[in-house]
Order: sequence, then C-alpha cells, then structure tokens
Amino acid sequence: MDNTQNSGAKESKKGFSGTQVAGIVAAAVVFTALATLVAAWLFLHPRPFKPVVLTPAEQERLAEKLEQVEAVTGVAPPAITADSSEQAEHTPDGRLRPEAYSEEGADRKVSFTEREVNALIATNTDLADKVALDLARNLVSLKMLVPLEPDFPFFGGKTLRVRAGVEIAYRDGKPIVKLKGVSLMGVPLPNAWLGGIKNIDLVQEFSGEKGFWKAFADGVESIDVDDGTINIVMRE
Repeated sequence: MDNTQNSGAKESKKGFSGTQVAGIVAAAVVFTALATLVAAWLFLHPRPFKPVVLTPAEQERLAEKLEQVEAVTGVAPPAITADSSEQAEHTPDGRLRPEAYSEEGADRKVSFTEREVNALIATNTDLADKVALDLARNLVSLKMLVPLEPDFPFFGGKTLRVRAGVEIAYRDGKPIVKLKGVSLMGVPLPNAWLGGIKNIDLVQEFSGEKGFWKAFADGVESIDVDDGTINIVMRE
C-alpha cells in the first residue's frame, strides 16, 4: 500500500506546476517578440552591399575588353577606376588625346565576368553599395537598395529591398530578353503592376518598331549568359 502511494507521489512530481508553465509561456512570448523586432529592424534597415574592387590584373584584363567594345562600337568605355578615365582620355597637360579610328583587327566577341560588371557599376555610378548583379545560366538577377524620402508614407526614411530577374538568351537567330519578375521587400509584384510584360519576350514584342529593341537585336550576333559570365558577339 505504501509503495503504491509513493509511486503516485513521484508521478505527480514529474509534471510542471502552473507557475512553471506560465513562466515558460511568458518567456516564449518575450523571445518571439524580441525576434520579431530584430527581424523587422533588419528588414527595414538592410546593410549596404560591399562594392567590388578589382585587382590590378583584373583591371588590366577589363581594360582590354573595353577597348574591344570601343573598337567595334566607337563608344568610349566607362572608367575602370575612379581616375582611369582621365588618364586614358587626356594628355598630361589636360588636352583630349587624339586617336585615329580603325576597326581593323577588332575582335567582335567580348565577355565580362560578374565581378567586372559589378566593378563597373561601382566605379561609374553612385550605386556601389546599393546595387549588386548576379549572372547565372540565361538569367541576370539584380538586387537594389532604394532609400525612401523621409515624408514617404509608412516607410519614410527607410530602405526598400528590390529584386528583379531577367532572362537573357539567344535562340533561333535572335536575342531573347524576358522579365522574370520583380519583388519588393521579398514579395513578388503582380504582373499587372509590371505593365503585363512579365515573361514576355521584349525583343520579339518591340523589335518590329524602330527604336532600342530593334537596334539591339540587329546589332547582336549572339549572347550567352552563364554562371558568373556574359558573352556577347556583335555584328558588323
């Protein structure tokens, strides 16, 4: 009889008391609230991106690629470093450097790495810590931090995170450019809000008219986007 009573007493001691249960629930609520506040703060105050800085060897290779583009298109290349443009385009006494135009021996194929593209963005714009580009198979993805004005409703003074993806490929003798989607703070935007152009081949849709897309399609022999690289062959 005594053994039965002792075993019942031991079993009753194994459970939590009402005070202990209330304490555990209160701790869980506090932890959840703190985690939510931290997540919300990080969500509305994302860290700036770290700008890509090329090594001297990478800068030299990129300069050669940009010279290829200039030889074919006649368009002056963007700066590779903050002061490289001035050094290349001007003589020591500050005059514009003369140069004879020629397409002889120009290589119409050029490839850029993901690091090179991001370095050009960082050097030639004020978006170094706000834009980051990713290259994957037939896909160019963009991440952007957009600071809002202080008087903007609800999110004034905060920074919005925007992501976008664009399919870029070359099929059936023509380039293909399709917007895969845009998301705002992690939420994909409806196609209607994007003007109905999601998953629409912009080259096919607009190359029939005179303008950018027709000129782009007519000037590209081939284009290939792969993991970390983009390769373009331009027509004569």
